[in-house]
Amino acid sequence: MDPRLEHANLLNRRALLQRTAGGLGAAAMATLLGPRALGQGFLSPKPKAKRVIYLFMSGAPSPIDMWDPKPGLRERFDEDLPDSIRQGQRITTMTSGQERFPVAPSIFDFAQHGETGTWVSELLPHTAKIVDDLTIVKSVHTEAINHDPAMTFMQTGSELPGRPSMGSWLSHGLGSANADLPTYVVLHATWTGRQEAQALFSRLWGSGFLPSRHQGVALRTNGDPVLYLTDPSGIDAPRRRRMLDRLAELNELHHAEMGDPEARTRIAQYEMAYRMQTSVPELTDLSDETEATYELYGEDARKPGTFAASCLLARRMAERDVRFTQIYHRGWDQHFNLPSDHRKQCKDIDQACAGLITDLKQRGMLDDTLVVWGSEFGRTVYCQGALTKDDYGRDHHPRCFTMWFAGGGMQPGVSYGATDDYGYNITKNPVHVHDVNATILHQLGIDHEKLTHMYQGRDFRLTDVHGRVLKELIT
Repeated sequence: MDPRLEHANLLNRRALLQRTAGGLGAAAMATLLGPRALGQGFLSPKPKAKRVIYLFMSGAPSPIDMWDPKPGLRERFDEDLPDSIRQGQRITTMTSGQERFPVAPSIFDFAQHGETGTWVSELLPHTAKIVDDLTIVKSVHTEAINHDPAMTFMQTGSELPGRPSMGSWLSHGLGSANADLPTYVVLHATWTGRQEAQALFSRLWGSGFLPSRHQGVALRTNGDPVLYLTDPSGIDAPRRRRMLDRLAELNELHHAEMGDPEARTRIAQYEMAYRMQTSVPELTDLSDETEATYELYGEDARKPGTFAASCLLARRMAERDVRFTQIYHRGWDQHFNLPSDHRKQCKDIDQACAGLITDLKQRGMLDDTLVVWGSEFGRTVYCQGALTKDDYGRDHHPRCFTMWFAGGGMQPGVSYGATDDYGYNITKNPVHVHDVNATILHQLGIDHEKLTHMYQGRDFRLTDVHGRVLKELIT
């Protein structure tokens, strides 16, 4: 190349980088602060919550064994589910071939707890002690009847894959409150129930058509908490810094030439990864936690990867202002052997859930941290497979299931919604999946109808064209 042309190209690159430095800084600032910094109209001035901890029970717990007692069913043991109750509603292929649908009453006892007298199953003795802090909704319903579309619906507002997850929408709308940690973190807890659990695909915490910097970051329990967090042999921090600076220049040149927003996403992700090399090891080092804390969460909190340890990590992330933390606990899909497996599953989560709420409350963090507990759907009152007095299984049931909320401006000590004597149909205050998501966004100061993103010629949002904020459940 002619030396004069080479020199001119060099000057042009330098001028470009100088001109775009301000733009790069503005882009980084917008990444941290989110559209609030840009004056978007979907934010309210006084959000009730700053962050969310979402406890997702993948596989679907049984409401009538845990939260929605139906004592009258014991007199109807092994009776056929009346047609007047089923009303021709669709069922899965797993039970559609059964000759009959025998009623399987819960074998577990319920008792009233707290000043509110809330009914809670014997499976949840620790959670029963904090029911006055919970908002329990027994009338959630969905259209999806199989696990993958139902989980996708809960997480993204659509049964079809490809939409952004809730945490991605929050990252897009609110930005980061901590420059050294991801806005959206996902944890996968171990479980002790049925081991043949439903698969969890990364698209459940993906960013869909939003920029990929908004996708969830999954923390691991073995090795580095995040893949490739440790520098390879021979690479020290100064050398890594120089490499990232050069990569940023190349990506900014690519952005200037092609206009590809993912180029700046790569810059932001490399910078976040660099900062996480310090922040994540500090986050996951539990050596500074007290014995009293471990007593609160239970002995499982000492075992990496358990639900209890994940809840303790979630509290640490809340302290560090991670916007959205999601814990997946698998193994709830009890088509058979439900009494045995639900006992194990509930033991996994019971003390940890109560410990998390109590810990946040003691630290003065529950008021601005919204904790959500839920699943993709419920389970049927009729038995799948053989029915005995002390053993049964239950199929998928989208018509009604239970979720609970704590903190973040939700009304404590409330039980909302009701189901019929069979726990099969909603009789009072139905709550759709879109209503749940609209309310979560509302507590974070977001108008769910206005937080949108243009894609393929139309505006998309988490709640699609539906959703009602449950104002009767918020303070």
